[in-house]
Amino acid sequence: MRYFMQLSYRGAPFHGWQCQPGEVTVQSVLEDALSMILRREMKITGAGRTDAGVNARMMVAHFDLDTPLADAGELVRRLNAVVGKDIAVQKIYEVEPDRHARFDAVSRTYHYYAVTEKTPFFYPLSWKAPATLDFDAMNRAAEILLETSDFTSFSKLHTDVKTNICRVSYARWERLGEHEWVFVITADRFLRNMVRAVVGTLVDVGRGKMTIGQFREVIDRRDRCAAGTSMPGEALFLWEVRY
Repeated sequence: MRYFMQLSYRGAPFHGWQCQPGEVTVQSVLEDALSMILRREMKITGAGRTDAGVNARMMVAHFDLDTPLADAGELVRRLNAVVGKDIAVQKIYEVEPDRHARFDAVSRTYHYYAVTEKTPFFYPLSWKAPATLDFDAMNRAAEILLETSDFTSFSKLHTDVKTNICRVSYARWERLGEHEWVFVITADRFLRNMVRAVVGTLVDVGRGKMTIGQFREVIDRRDRCAAGTSMPGEALFLWEVRY
């Protein structure tokens, strides 16, 4: 029997989502907790692989059991009691045996938060942006992402993916307040480090270091070295996974 688990986490204490030898990751903490509670070795598969420090408002994972859960709500309560304060499991529910947390997702949305004024309250989960950053120019450049299919220029080098083709359906900086902004991007899939590289290159446009035409040229070159820097992970959130 297959179950979906919906959860959220703060990325700072973890070396990303995926299990890695000798590192504390979100996946390893959850697998250890499930194994302890259910008294059997448990493996889970997530809807994506967030990098070290990256947060998730909504992550979905699946796991399999030979027999049905007597009380999914009780398992949620027991998991939350042992996984620590930086992970929160919202719900666990049964799905069809062939449902897949990663491959059945039709879209994922990420948020990247920026503030243009120093604040002692938001700095752990946002990026301090220059007050002179041109968000209008960045949004004009972001429109090009909707016309793009090959995102090689924004992919981490030497990854094991078979294709760098992604379909972006939304990409825009949205104003949240006088000094608060969020970059929202939705696509069918994302490459390793893609969002942080896209934001870093857009920031070059916003700073006047790159024109919108040069932004398009970066994409056409299909060369990670041509794009901007990778932005800090603490301001990035996996915001939603849709099925």
